[in-house]
Parts: sequence; structure tokens; C-alpha cells
Amino acid sequence: MIALAVVPVVLATLLIGARGVAAMRSTSDFLVASRRVSPTLNAAAVSGEYLSAASFLGIAGLVVKNGVGALWYPVGFTAGYLLMLVLVAAPMRRTGALTVPDFAEARLGSVRLRRFSAVVVLVIAGLYLVPQFTAAGQVLTLVSGAPYWVGIVVAGAAVSITLALGGMRAATYVQAFQFVLKLVLFIVPAVWLLVAVGAETRAEALRPAEYSIFPEPTSVTFRLDTRLQVTAPVTVVAQGVPTTLPPGEHVAPGEATWVFPAGAAVPEIAGVALPGSDTWQRPLLDGGNGHPLLATWSILVATALGTMGLPHVIVRFHTSPDGRAARRTAAITVGLLGSFYVFTVVYGLLGSVLLPELYLSGATDTAVVALPSRVDGGVAGDLFTALLTAGAFAAFLATSLGLLLALAGAVAHDLLPGSLRRLRLTALLAAGVIVLCALPAVRIDVGAVVTSAFAVAASTFCPMLVLGIWWRRLTARGAFAGMAVGLLSSAGVMALGLVLRPEPGLAALLLGQPALFSVPLAFLTMIAVSLRGRPAPGSDAAMLRLHLDETSPFVSDPDRSSAVRR
Repeated sequence: MIALAVVPVVLATLLIGARGVAAMRSTSDFLVASRRVSPTLNAAAVSGEYLSAASFLGIAGLVVKNGVGALWYPVGFTAGYLLMLVLVAAPMRRTGALTVPDFAEARLGSVRLRRFSAVVVLVIAGLYLVPQFTAAGQVLTLVSGAPYWVGIVVAGAAVSITLALGGMRAATYVQAFQFVLKLVLFIVPAVWLLVAVGAETRAEALRPAEYSIFPEPTSVTFRLDTRLQVTAPVTVVAQGVPTTLPPGEHVAPGEATWVFPAGAAVPEIAGVALPGSDTWQRPLLDGGNGHPLLATWSILVATALGTMGLPHVIVRFHTSPDGRAARRTAAITVGLLGSFYVFTVVYGLLGSVLLPELYLSGATDTAVVALPSRVDGGVAGDLFTALLTAGAFAAFLATSLGLLLALAGAVAHDLLPGSLRRLRLTALLAAGVIVLCALPAVRIDVGAVVTSAFAVAASTFCPMLVLGIWWRRLTARGAFAGMAVGLLSSAGVMALGLVLRPEPGLAALLLGQPALFSVPLAFLTMIAVSLRGRPAPGSDAAMLRLHLDETSPFVSDPDRSSAVRR
């Protein structure tokens, strides 16, 4: 029953997406749905694609893993739309651009900058898409026992076919539908869980006891190679063989299953707080690096400013009829996202009480779908597990649609401009590449990889958009230099951290969460290089188009601009 819950979601995605087929006649239809999407429908679609696996599953999992400080993530996600409402939404729509690279050329008059921006889109979309498909495979394996590759292939096929057939219009209908579906399938099980666990567990969730001793024989399957610090001798059953572990550090290999006896002390993982401990209950993010305030600010900068730079989010505002509608879309989106994120607290706190062993296994991303069966092992537990699985799959599909659309646009509209047919074919081929990348990525941390995409977006597109919209002196050379520095100081630094694997501390924090220095560095580079040059001819006209209302007699129809006639 649980596995079959995915089937209606996939079928609904394909059937609803088919509504966009008849309206597909041009590149504009494919990329921005002819700019005729109403604010309410657009806000639902924006919320649908934004509530990804990192939101539906990841935040609750991060609460179980890192403590209540993980609730800063939804604060940053939602705050990003407030900043977008004030700084970006309406001016972006007034450019008449179809993509972010399109905006770069329209504002700064540089084909070279357009192509570099398209490469950045590929980096961000790749970092965001792979964990979506990976989470689809992990969740389907958890709830049904199906091979990991099945979930990836199903998600890839559904997304690419829907997009190739109906483009942005299909994506809009599907994402709006899936937002409503996700909201219902997230809230109803949360209410049932609160009722089913009883008053004692609800009270414990508000003040969870430290997870220091296994209350019963506990089986733990480690998703990744995990270093454990054992404080007292303990005999575990490792892969069916009793093994005594002396005090000290031990490595549990990935995919291994260890059974800990009742009463044994829970081993600690370096850099991860025990659920319920004082560090776990501190309202700051740490990750074991010893600088919780710095880590919290870094995540807030990445999530709030990164939202403004996500290409699949920005393109949504190009689908609005005008700048005023784009601003209304952003305002409605803030309310819709806030109503969803309230319930991530329920899953995270209950997971820390009922599923603390996920702290050891590294499978905290699955806490949401694992909770119902832990509360009720009968039909009710299976039913709500099925509902949450369907909601999780809807999250994968909705977000992947927007990202795949941005990726296809970057390739077939900005790097290698072509016809509508090439856009459709690119969507299919790009999905195939992402599926191949996701197959060996079974052990990645979904939340960490998605956060890295936000850090890259905050360090590249955010400075280019904010300065491009609000500073007349920005030059193409300054934007190029700033984005290059931002890309190297975010993606490059995080890649270096994966190679060096530094011990927990300030170095590990800066290498793993670089937004706190990479974003200011990108801004300063753009400003410094631009001040040494002159704005391109036509910059004043471009700035007028950004800031004058569309009804002004001094502003021509932006949809007839050179950026759109390609």
C-alpha cells in the first residue's frame, strides 16, 4: 500500500502537466508560460517548487540530528522571499527577460556574462537536483524495500516527460496542485501524530530527555561510514556476529547493521549533539565546530540571500503579467510557506523523542516518513506513512520540475540558443544526466548538499541581481569578476573542504559554510571592479525600465526588448 501511494502522485503529475501541451508554441511559452500566470496560482506554484525534499524531510531530520537550532533554516528560507519582495520581484519582471542569464545581458549588454551566468545556473541546478532524486530513491527504499535506483528513475521520468510536453505552463499547474497536496499530506499526519502519541510524549517532546542510554535492544543501520566514540565497554551484534567494543573511537562502516543491547550507553558522533542534550536544545546551529553564533549567521546568509539567487525561483516572477503581480506573488508566497514550516517543528521534536537512533544511523532525513509506523504498527501507521510518502514524492517532483526547466533554459536558450524542439529535447537529456549522477550518490547528506546550492546562489546571482537592479555603476566586467570570485569562494571552498576534511573547528566551519565571507567578497569585488570602468551604453535606459511602472509612457513593452526576441 505504501509503495502504491507514489503511483497516484506520478500519474497526477503527468495528467495535470498535459494541460500545458496545447499552449506550447514558442520559447516564451516553454520558459515563462506566456507571462499570464495570476499571482495566487503563481504563489502556489512557487511554494510548491520551493518546498523540496530539504523542506519536506530535511528540516525535521536536521532537528533530530542537530537540535532546535535547525529551525533557523525555515526562518532563512521564508526571509528570502521578503527580501525578494522588496528588492527583486517587480524590477526583474519589468526587464522582459526569460532567464537569469537573459537579464544579465539585457542589463549589462554582455554576451560573455550571459554565457558565464548560464554555467552558474548549471552548477546551482546540479547541486539542487541530485539530492532531490537521491531523496526519492532513499524514501522509496525505506517504505517499500524497492531498489534505490527505482525511485530515481521514476522521479526522473515523470519530471522530464511532464516538462518536455508542457513546459512552464505544465510545471505551474503541477506545482500548484502539489503544493496543496503537500500541505494537506503534511498537516493531517502531524495532527494525527500529536493526538496518537498522547500527552506524556507531547510533554517530553517539548523538553526531551538526553538520549544517553538505549532503553531497549536497538538495531542501527549506518548509512555512511560513522566514527563513534564509545565511553564504556559494550557488546554489539555487528552483521550477526557479537563483538565487544572497548572504550575509544570506532568506525561503523556504511550499510552495516549493529544491534546495541538495552541499557548500553549511546556512543557519541564527533560534531553531532546527542538528542536532548544541552547542546542539542541550544537555539543555535553548531555542527560541532565550536562557533554556534557564526554558524547560525552563515546559514541565515546562505538561505535568505540564496533564495534571491535561485534560478528556478527567479524565473517564476517572469511568468507574472507585470511587476505589480510579481510583487503580489512574493507576498502571498511568504504566507503560504509560513503555514507549512510551522509543522516541521512537530515532526522534528517528535522524531527526537521517538526515533533518536536515527542520530546514529545518519538517516535523519527519513524521520518524517518513519514516525507513523513507530507510533502505530497497524493499519493507521501504514496509512499515514503512505500519505507522507506521497507528499515527499510530490516535493521531489515539484522542485525538480522548476530546476530542470532552469537547467534546460540555460543550455538551450542561453548557451546554445535553439528552437522549442531543442528545449524539449534538452529537458529529457538533462534529466538523464542527473539520474546518472544521482545513482552513485546514495550516501550524500541531502540537507547539506541543498544548503551548498543556496550558498553558491547567494555568492553569485544575489550580488549581480541586487547591484544590477539598484546600482547604475555596475559594469559587465565587475559582474563577471564578482560572480567568478563568488563561485570560487563558495563552491570551490566547499569542494576543498571535502578533500581536506579538517577536524571540527573554525576551519571546518568556514570550509563547509562559506556564505558568511563569500557573499561580502562577491559584492565587494563587483563594486571595486565596476568603479574602475564605465557602465555600458544604454545602462540608463535599462535602469529606467527596471524601476518605472509598466504603465509609464516612457517605458516600452519589455516583452519586445532585445533580450526576448532571441
